[in-house]
Amino acid sequence: MQVSEAIERRISIRAFKPDPVPGAVVAEILERAARAPSGGNLQPWRVYALAGDALAGLKAAVAANPFGETPEYDVYPPNLWDPFRTRRFQNGEDLYAAIGIPREDKPARLRQLAKNGELFGAPVGLFFCLDRKLGPPQWADLGMYMQNVMLLALERGLDTCAQEYWARYPQTVAKAVGLPEDHMLFSGMALGYRDDAAPINTLRASRDPVDVWCELKGFE
Repeated sequence: MQVSEAIERRISIRAFKPDPVPGAVVAEILERAARAPSGGNLQPWRVYALAGDALAGLKAAVAANPFGETPEYDVYPPNLWDPFRTRRFQNGEDLYAAIGIPREDKPARLRQLAKNGELFGAPVGLFFCLDRKLGPPQWADLGMYMQNVMLLALERGLDTCAQEYWARYPQTVAKAVGLPEDHMLFSGMALGYRDDAAPINTLRASRDPVDVWCELKGFE
């Protein structure tokens, strides 16, 4: 698979089959992803992969606490402004339209949101953490590592959904994985085989054209 093909094919999958993923495959993906660049080669990522009973226990803890906990960081800035506000709003509208949930059906939307805590049925949950004393540059490094994970998963016939939703459960995840106190959770990620029959997996988020956000200068 060409890199360009993997980038084009990667989407956020929100309905997975229950088929298990071998631990050796997960370990290989995570190890190969560590070729991601990091400033000064700090390699700031710390990753926990859960499946089976370990994952079931985490899901049960989340289901028992539907309101979540106090996040350790803001996933979005307060009072989000345009064009970011409009992009986020439209993405939400497109998602719920794909599964036939109108804006006024708040209970159905909340039920869909809660599926994040089930990792959308994925058999593997990945949790990405880093040392609390590290700064924004290392957060960017962790993001590049996660992108490698997602593209390598595609190469192995798997799919993913990166989920900052898990920032709502920092204590629950920390307890489930045994996270040291000097580390914090950044994001979760669902990993598994997509359910092609699920309408929600037809959603492909839009992208603005390049001339909206890029300027080329000095080229002939």
